[in-house]
This record gives sequence, C-alpha cells and structure tokens, in this order.
Amino acid sequence: MPLRPFHLAFPVRDIASTKRFYAGLLGCAVGREAERWIDFDLHGHQLSAHVAPADAVATNAVDGEPVPVRHFGVILTMPEWRALEARLRAAGAAFLIEPQVRFAGQAGEQATMFLRDPSDNALEFKAFADDRKIFER
Repeated sequence: MPLRPFHLAFPVRDIASTKRFYAGLLGCAVGREAERWIDFDLHGHQLSAHVAPADAVATNAVDGEPVPVRHFGVILTMPEWRALEARLRAAGAAFLIEPQVRFAGQAGEQATMFLRDPSDNALEFKAFADDRKIFER
C-alpha cells in the first residue's frame, strides 16, 4: 500500500512566530490559515498549528465544529474513508465530531470525522476527492 500523507495538529503560542519558524526557517509551504490556526506542508505531510494554552484541553472552531487542538490522524483516500466510516458506524463508535464534509465547495473541501481512543486521545480521519487539494489555500 502506498504511503499516505500524515496529519498532525498541535498547540502553539501564536501564529506569527509559528509561521516564521515553519514557513520562513524550515521552508514549509503554507496551506489554509485563519486567525487561530494555520496548515503547513512538511514534505507532503499536513501540520496544523492551533493557538491554545499549553496546559489546556482546547478546541478551535473549524468550519463551525469545536475541533480539539491536540489531535492526530491520517489522510485516507475517499473510498478508504467511506469504508472506515461504515465500519465505525456498524461498530457503534461514539464520534467526537460526526462524519461530514468540511469546507464544502471551498478550497480544502474534505471529508472528516473525529473519535477518541481509550486513552482520550483525539483522532481525525480525513479524505480529499483530489490529493492535490490537501494544501490548497
């Protein structure tokens, strides 16, 4: 199976210094950004930096949903995402954020769903109809 892009979200103090470090120093391309979060392309992997206190279990509003700042996941193909959604629904999984299409009709449109593991870690599984749009602004 070909390697899929990894997705990691993490808390940061502010967007300006984060952008200077990841885009300026490391040379990461900048993807979508908002007042409290910014995406970077780290060698084909998606890093999402969210402004949040380091000691808090924080959320940021992303397309109207309270997305946990600290989460990780993988970007699947659309058929893989649909199959996982079906498997999770059949198993009666409790979704943190229900499966849905985020940013419908906009740059970065994606299917997404969140759940927590038994240790309370938040996981996001997402898919794009076209992988070339993963970092589209």
